Amino acid sequence: MAKALKHCKQEVTVPTVPDMQSYTIGQAARLLGVSPDTARRWADAGRVATHRDEGGRRLIDGQALAAFSIEVAQQGNGEEDVPYTSARNAFPGIVTAIKLGDVAAQVEIQAGPHRLVSLLTREAVEELGLEVGMQATARVKSTSVHIDRP
Repeated sequence: MAKALKHCKQEVTVPTVPDMQSYTIGQAARLLGVSPDTARRWADAGRVATHRDEGGRRLIDGQALAAFSIEVAQQGNGEEDVPYTSARNAFPGIVTAIKLGDVAAQVEIQAGPHRLVSLLTREAVEELGLEVGMQATARVKSTSVHIDRP
Protein backbone atom coordinates (compact mmCIF):
# COMPACT_ATOMS: atom_id res chain seq x y z
CA MET A 1 0.00 0.00 0.00
CA ALA A 2 1.20 3.55 -0.70
CA LYS A 3 0.18 6.94 0.57
CA ALA A 4 0.39 10.31 -1.10
CA LEU A 5 2.54 12.93 0.60
CA LYS A 6 1.74 16.51 -0.32
CA HIS A 7 3.97 19.50 0.03
CA CYS A 8 3.76 22.73 -1.94
CA LYS A 9 2.24 21.80 -5.32
CA GLN A 10 4.00 18.45 -5.45
CA GLU A 11 2.60 15.10 -4.48
CA VAL A 12 4.97 12.29 -3.62
CA THR A 13 3.91 8.68 -3.19
CA VAL A 14 5.85 6.57 -0.74
CA PRO A 15 5.19 3.05 0.48
CA THR A 16 3.55 2.95 3.89
CA VAL A 17 5.16 1.01 6.68
CA PRO A 18 2.83 -0.54 9.24
CA ASP A 19 2.98 1.35 12.54
CA MET A 20 5.39 3.93 11.11
CA GLN A 21 5.68 6.84 13.53
CA SER A 22 4.46 10.17 12.19
CA TYR A 23 5.03 13.54 13.82
CA THR A 24 3.00 16.73 13.97
CA ILE A 25 4.67 19.97 12.93
CA GLY A 26 5.08 20.90 16.60
CA GLN A 27 6.65 17.56 17.51
CA ALA A 28 9.00 17.78 14.52
CA ALA A 29 10.00 21.30 15.54
CA ARG A 30 10.94 20.11 19.04
CA LEU A 31 12.99 17.24 17.62
CA LEU A 32 14.76 19.57 15.18
CA GLY A 33 15.35 22.24 17.82
CA VAL A 34 13.47 24.98 15.97
CA SER A 35 10.22 26.86 16.45
CA PRO A 36 6.96 25.42 15.09
CA ASP A 37 6.80 28.41 12.72
CA THR A 38 10.17 27.47 11.24
CA ALA A 39 9.11 23.83 10.81
CA ARG A 40 5.86 24.99 9.21
CA ARG A 41 7.75 27.27 6.79
CA TRP A 42 10.06 24.40 5.85
CA ALA A 43 7.04 22.19 5.16
CA ASP A 44 5.32 24.97 3.17
CA ALA A 45 8.48 25.41 1.10
CA GLY A 46 8.56 21.69 0.34
CA ARG A 47 11.80 21.00 2.21
CA VAL A 48 10.09 18.13 4.06
CA ALA A 49 7.09 16.13 2.81
CA THR A 50 3.86 16.16 4.82
CA HIS A 51 0.50 14.45 4.69
CA ARG A 52 -2.77 15.04 6.54
CA ASP A 53 -4.40 12.77 9.09
CA GLU A 54 -8.15 12.19 9.41
CA GLY A 55 -8.43 15.33 11.54
CA GLY A 56 -6.68 17.48 8.95
CA ARG A 57 -3.42 17.88 10.90
CA ARG A 58 -0.24 17.92 8.87
CA LEU A 59 2.08 15.05 9.73
CA ILE A 60 5.63 14.16 8.76
CA ASP A 61 6.58 10.48 8.44
CA GLY A 62 9.36 9.39 10.76
CA GLN A 63 11.67 8.30 7.97
CA ALA A 64 11.23 11.61 6.13
CA LEU A 65 11.87 13.54 9.35
CA ALA A 66 14.99 11.47 10.08
CA ALA A 67 16.43 12.17 6.63
CA PHE A 68 15.53 15.86 6.89
CA SER A 69 17.13 16.16 10.34
CA ILE A 70 20.41 14.88 8.90
CA GLU A 71 20.16 17.41 6.06
CA VAL A 72 19.53 20.26 8.53
CA ALA A 73 22.43 19.16 10.74
CA GLN A 74 24.83 18.97 7.78
CA GLN A 75 23.93 22.50 6.72
CA GLY A 76 24.92 23.82 10.14
CA ASN A 77 23.58 26.99 11.64
CA GLY A 78 25.86 29.34 9.73
CA GLU A 79 27.24 31.03 12.84
CA GLU A 80 30.80 32.26 12.40
CA ASP A 81 31.73 32.21 16.10
CA VAL A 82 30.95 28.56 16.84
CA PRO A 83 33.88 27.12 18.79
CA TYR A 84 35.76 24.16 17.38
CA THR A 85 35.16 21.10 19.52
CA SER A 86 35.12 17.33 19.28
CA ALA A 87 31.94 17.19 21.39
CA ARG A 88 29.06 16.72 18.97
CA ASN A 89 26.13 17.07 21.34
CA ALA A 90 25.55 20.74 22.15
CA PHE A 91 22.67 21.92 24.32
CA PRO A 92 22.36 25.72 24.26
CA GLY A 93 20.32 26.96 27.19
CA ILE A 94 20.22 29.14 30.26
CA VAL A 95 22.03 28.66 33.57
CA THR A 96 19.37 27.97 36.21
CA ALA A 97 21.50 27.13 39.26
CA ILE A 98 25.08 27.20 40.48
CA LYS A 99 26.21 25.52 43.68
CA LEU A 100 29.76 26.44 44.65
CA GLY A 101 31.85 24.37 47.01
CA ASP A 102 35.39 25.01 48.18
CA VAL A 103 36.87 23.13 45.22
CA ALA A 104 34.00 21.78 43.10
CA ALA A 105 30.86 23.33 41.63
CA GLN A 106 27.56 22.11 40.22
CA VAL A 107 26.01 23.99 37.29
CA GLU A 108 22.49 23.36 35.99
CA ILE A 109 21.42 24.38 32.50
CA GLN A 110 17.88 24.23 31.13
CA ALA A 111 18.14 23.58 27.38
CA GLY A 112 14.60 23.42 26.05
CA PRO A 113 12.98 20.41 27.70
CA HIS A 114 16.37 19.11 28.87
CA ARG A 115 17.88 19.82 32.30
CA LEU A 116 21.61 19.21 32.28
CA VAL A 117 23.76 19.13 35.41
CA SER A 118 27.53 19.41 35.21
CA LEU A 119 30.12 18.96 37.93
CA LEU A 120 33.24 21.04 37.39
CA THR A 121 35.81 22.93 39.39
CA ARG A 122 34.95 26.16 41.17
CA GLU A 123 37.88 27.73 39.32
CA ALA A 124 36.32 26.82 35.94
CA VAL A 125 32.99 28.42 36.93
CA GLU A 126 34.80 31.59 37.98
CA GLU A 127 36.98 31.70 34.83
CA LEU A 128 33.89 31.30 32.63
CA GLY A 129 32.08 33.98 34.61
CA LEU A 130 29.00 31.77 34.89
CA GLU A 131 25.97 33.29 36.60
CA VAL A 132 22.33 32.25 36.94
CA GLY A 133 20.32 33.68 34.05
CA MET A 134 23.09 33.82 31.47
CA GLN A 135 23.20 31.81 28.26
CA ALA A 136 25.54 28.84 28.17
CA THR A 137 25.99 25.71 26.10
CA ALA A 138 26.42 22.29 27.65
CA ARG A 139 28.50 20.04 25.41
CA VAL A 140 28.32 16.31 25.99
CA LYS A 141 30.82 13.74 24.82
CA SER A 142 30.33 10.18 25.91
CA THR A 143 31.61 6.77 25.00
CA SER A 144 28.31 5.17 25.88
CA VAL A 145 24.88 6.38 24.83
CA HIS A 146 21.69 4.56 25.77
CA ILE A 147 18.56 4.94 23.66
CA ASP A 148 15.09 4.33 25.06
CA ARG A 149 11.90 4.12 23.10
CA PRO A 150 8.62 5.51 24.45
